[in-house]
Amino acid sequence: MSVRLRTTLAATAVVAAALGLAAAALFLSLHASLTRSARELAAQDAGRKAAVVLEQHGQGGGTTAAHGTGGPLPDPVPPLPPGEGGGTVVVSMDVDTGAGPVTVEGTASLAPVRAAMRTLVRVLVPGVPALLALVALLCWHTTGRALRPVSAIRAKVAEITARDLHERVPVTDARDEVAALARTVNATLDRLQTAVGAHRQFVADAAHELRSPMAVLRTRLELAAPAEQDLAREALADVQRLQTLTADLLLLSRLDAREPIRARETDLAQIVAEEAARARPRTDVAVRMRLTPDVLVDGSPDHLRRMVANLVDNAVRHASGAVTVELTRDGPAGRARLDVADDGPGIPPEHHATVFDRFTRLDHARARDTGGSGLGLPIARDIALAHRGWLHVVPGGGPGATLRATFPPRAPAAR
Repeated sequence: MSVRLRTTLAATAVVAAALGLAAAALFLSLHASLTRSARELAAQDAGRKAAVVLEQHGQGGGTTAAHGTGGPLPDPVPPLPPGEGGGTVVVSMDVDTGAGPVTVEGTASLAPVRAAMRTLVRVLVPGVPALLALVALLCWHTTGRALRPVSAIRAKVAEITARDLHERVPVTDARDEVAALARTVNATLDRLQTAVGAHRQFVADAAHELRSPMAVLRTRLELAAPAEQDLAREALADVQRLQTLTADLLLLSRLDAREPIRARETDLAQIVAEEAARARPRTDVAVRMRLTPDVLVDGSPDHLRRMVANLVDNAVRHASGAVTVELTRDGPAGRARLDVADDGPGIPPEHHATVFDRFTRLDHARARDTGGSGLGLPIARDIALAHRGWLHVVPGGGPGATLRATFPPRAPAAR
């Protein structure tokens, strides 16, 4: 349950308990007070009757002793109408006359008491629930107003990404805990913005510092003397691997930073055809294509080209003899679907998620790896996510492995 609902229920429960105790106390005290008033009226009636008895015996006074007794009067009061309740209070008094002691009984009807109790019940039964409903409504409204700044803070924090760390949550003018929370969140965003800025600067500096020496080293190796060509070729392979790894790490850092991509209308079919037809080290693997023409998406051609290249390279690396690349329109919404399948050993179901972890290579891939760093599939997945798409392993796709990338349809052009 939300804080608003829990607060409303707790406040309503407390008020309900308080009203229940107050109603019970009021009912009991009023009943006791009215019953006491009825006994006083019965005592007054007994006193008047005693005075009449004394006058009838020619005495102006006498010794009396009053005591209350319970039980109904034989026939002192006419019967009450049906539905009006019943019962009386009887008070007896002993009067000394010349002829001897006489007991006089005074009565008072309890009908007014019961009528007052019924009226109180009629007021409390609908009144207490109505009052509780009003309390719940006021508590719900007040709590909602108090939590509205918290909802604004939550919504703003949810919108902030690495691209817009300069934005801040709204801070109210009130000096309460919510305003303190907003100031704390803004201070945290300040520190996060500083850290991300330092990280981006480090990546830029590392790119410059790594690329330049490796480019110089590669040039020198390519210009090596003929007697050193064998050693130079091995060193060039290592330099190429380092350059590829450096480029992959820099691309991942930019994708992690959620840097905006330069999206435009892109013919995904043309990109897939070009990358699938590119020559690769394994000439014994045939790459077959089944492409639907004019599959247009909104995206970065460079990023999409890198994603397709990584998927096809991964499939060729692990295929036994054939790779199939298929591009179609999927469903009535027109989503672009790219399937890259190979006839290799496949991916076990327990590794369908872990293959997209960075630097992850399966055991059989380690034995046959020709230079993969374990970053190809993670980069491809991050590129798909950056284009509001998804990349996953198709379960039960037959022999080998099938990787499927899907992209939303191209947005209509604004008029």
